[in-house]
Amino acid sequence: MPKASKKTAPPFVPLGASRRWPLSGRLFSILEVLGVSLRLGVTSFGGPIAHLGYFHAEFVTRRKWIDEAAYSDIVALCQFLPGPASSQVSIIIGMLRAGLAGGLAAWIGFTMPSALAMIGFAYGVGRLGDLSQVAWLHGLKVVAVAVVAQAVWGMARNLCPDRERATIAVAATLLTLAVPTASGQILAIAAGGVIGWLFLSGENKGATTPLSIPITRPIAIASLALFAVLLVGLPILANANPNPTIELISGFYRSGSLVFGGGHVVLPLLQQAFVSPGWIDRDAFLAGYGAAQAVPGPLFTFAAYLGAAMKSEPNGWAGGLICLTAIFLPSFLLVVGALPFWDALRHRTAAQSALKGINATVVGILLGALYTPVWTSAILGPADFGLGLLAFLLLVLWRTPPWLVVILGAFGATLIAMVA
Repeated sequence: MPKASKKTAPPFVPLGASRRWPLSGRLFSILEVLGVSLRLGVTSFGGPIAHLGYFHAEFVTRRKWIDEAAYSDIVALCQFLPGPASSQVSIIIGMLRAGLAGGLAAWIGFTMPSALAMIGFAYGVGRLGDLSQVAWLHGLKVVAVAVVAQAVWGMARNLCPDRERATIAVAATLLTLAVPTASGQILAIAAGGVIGWLFLSGENKGATTPLSIPITRPIAIASLALFAVLLVGLPILANANPNPTIELISGFYRSGSLVFGGGHVVLPLLQQAFVSPGWIDRDAFLAGYGAAQAVPGPLFTFAAYLGAAMKSEPNGWAGGLICLTAIFLPSFLLVVGALPFWDALRHRTAAQSALKGINATVVGILLGALYTPVWTSAILGPADFGLGLLAFLLLVLWRTPPWLVVILGAFGATLIAMVA
């Protein structure tokens, strides 16, 4: 008599394997993605570059949901797409883990803690004082230095193992420091791709690791078409039918569609779109921007604050959620549309050569960001350097979970402030 099989949900489907598991297994994976992303959304301080460090530690090093080469290729893709790169990386990893629902779960988990905090701030939490002077918050910035340093260290060992790629990485660092804007990063990535295509070999087994993409090409094409229709159609609809809700959705959707370089770059667009017409006061705008620096998760959740703090309806909770959805929707549509084509492209020999150069460039960009703004905004004296060094030791040698290092960093900075 055959033995009864145990009913267990597969903890992970290897890259390239079939994803036809029962409903219980799919639900397990979605909830797993939601739980991990929620924890990252609560503990990932330090901005988009630090987020990539947290993701690398969690998904590549600790859980091994994705390998080093695939992670680097995904980061490179998201650097090319408009919108918040770190959020797009989390969405893609969620999709690879648990399908389209996994991508949505990753976005909800990583984004909602920050969004809810910003909506709460709009309701008056800002009366608690200037969070920028709080000691524990400074400790979180110091931990972000260690997290980014760990990511740079790990990625450099795998993606810059020879002098050619190390040279590309250093050149990218110098270029991004000399041109500290989104255009500098895009120029560096494009140059790295061309140099890799012309001078580097395309034989790299790590770079050809297949990704199990849960998206068909027809769905991808439909997603890109919907992105374009909304980008063109929403402003036309807003002009034809002057409705505050449609105008809000159109403005935030356009901001999320056309901005390269992340949250700091989108701020001038949002200020022009919503302060100039008088929908929100300039002081309230700047107060919200200051609060956005003090919460974990993506800076794009500043949109939730603007929607909640507006003078006219829709505002409050409803306005915050509408604006939050509108500014992130382009990112979701773009990654769904680009991922299947990107996975096919990255397997070609010429593309592998270009990706070698691009991945080395990404390491250089991270190295430049490690210096500014991450290091320059956090390491202000010997005590900060010592705390950052201890955090790096815990992360790299003692394999301490990043969330625990975050807590210890906040506690350590508080003690330093008390005895200083």
